[in-house]
Amino acid sequence: MAKLDTVTLRVLDPDRQKQFYCDVLGMRDLGAGRIGYGGDEAALVFEQAHEGYQATRSDLYWKIALSVPDIELACAQLTKAGVAVSEPHQFEDVGYLAHFADPEGFSIELIDHAFKGARGSVSSDAALLGGGAHLSLVTLRIADLEAVEPTLLRWGMRKLSVQPLTDYGFTLHFYAFTEEQPPEADLLAVANRMWTYQRPYTVLELQHVAAVETVRVPEEGEGGYVGVSIASDADAGFEDLGRLKIRWAR
Repeated sequence: MAKLDTVTLRVLDPDRQKQFYCDVLGMRDLGAGRIGYGGDEAALVFEQAHEGYQATRSDLYWKIALSVPDIELACAQLTKAGVAVSEPHQFEDVGYLAHFADPEGFSIELIDHAFKGARGSVSSDAALLGGGAHLSLVTLRIADLEAVEPTLLRWGMRKLSVQPLTDYGFTLHFYAFTEEQPPEADLLAVANRMWTYQRPYTVLELQHVAAVETVRVPEEGEGGYVGVSIASDADAGFEDLGRLKIRWAR
């Protein structure tokens, strides 16, 4: 089975980034320059940049998301650590969310495992971020879904959820290397959304912005998104999906 393996970002101070993600967000050193929560989740790698990262709404890269059992706990922990984090809020019927940025300005989203008011009792470790965070989403912006979705499906990714946000001008599409089936066959079903955020592997989220003709990628040496690698226990032999800077690791 394949999986989203490594997200590479180019930054001015890789060591400071690693320290923040490990000391504040609870990730650990996985070796070979990779940090993360381990398991079936994607890891992070920080490469040296010569220019700082400046996010724009037309960037190919949008964010990573950390899903947590208890978003209020996560926000309190981040605030205590000196991180400016937004108040948790229920965003439409998408998720119970909060946002903050890492030391170099990369956006990070917190997503509760449940919608606001729907959590019930949870078993979690209060010593961990939000009771036990996991890197649940890597979000990229695209202008042409038809140019990329057939390749993702041919690679063996399964589509888990579709979330139209017409008033905001985009639709969210979620894909993962998994044999699991979403709770509802209708990918628009709200029930599939919380289920998607609770998966123990990293999911690829595509924000399809129909009004954008092209998306911006960083120049060589410029801070920003470098790419995502996919690992497989078999000789995949698949082509790269250059538009999204997704590569099969060898």
